[in-house]
Amino acid sequence: MRKKERALAVIERLKKEYPDAHCTLDYRNAWQLLVSVRLAAQCTDARVDQITPLLYEKFPSPQALAAADVDEIEAIVRPCGLGRSKARDISACMRMLVTEYGGNVPDTMEGLLSLPGVGRKSANLILGDVFGKPAIVVDTHCIRLCNLIGLVDDLKEPAKVEKELWKIIPPEEGNDLCHRFVHHGRAVCIARRPQCEICCLRDVCRHGSGK
Repeated sequence: MRKKERALAVIERLKKEYPDAHCTLDYRNAWQLLVSVRLAAQCTDARVDQITPLLYEKFPSPQALAAADVDEIEAIVRPCGLGRSKARDISACMRMLVTEYGGNVPDTMEGLLSLPGVGRKSANLILGDVFGKPAIVVDTHCIRLCNLIGLVDDLKEPAKVEKELWKIIPPEEGNDLCHRFVHHGRAVCIARRPQCEICCLRDVCRHGSGK
């Protein structure tokens, strides 16, 4: 089975399995999603969603976070791990949003990547979820599943995986597909113990029976 054919089959199967594709982080607007994505590095989404309401209660806007002392931010976000570096990035990011973008999150890849602490994964998430633009969010679930299924061949670097996926996935499907990879990776195709016997992709997956 060719990669493009396999990709289309995967898209349709996962649409049926997980019709409500969405980001698993709680947020109300673009700047909050920026903060949540930074906090989610090496931390669970569930923990992030416990901490962010406390952060936004004290600092309810980009302007408030930009003006906050880094120590105050760190005191709140510390349970997410890497508290100091995350607090510094959040502070610097919000300051740049306020000074360079009038408190508004930019809607281009170039603009998003100019923000401290924002990489391609975060930028794609913002572009797809907030602005409705074509996006492919390459996280650990995406990398692992794409290699197992056979959409990419032994690629571990996010940028290379993203580049290959753009070749075989319709632009309008990329963002939702990546959300569905997260759901599928947590529910069925679990790291080190994939449940192939109940997987809806078994017959189109290289790891299963679909060669």
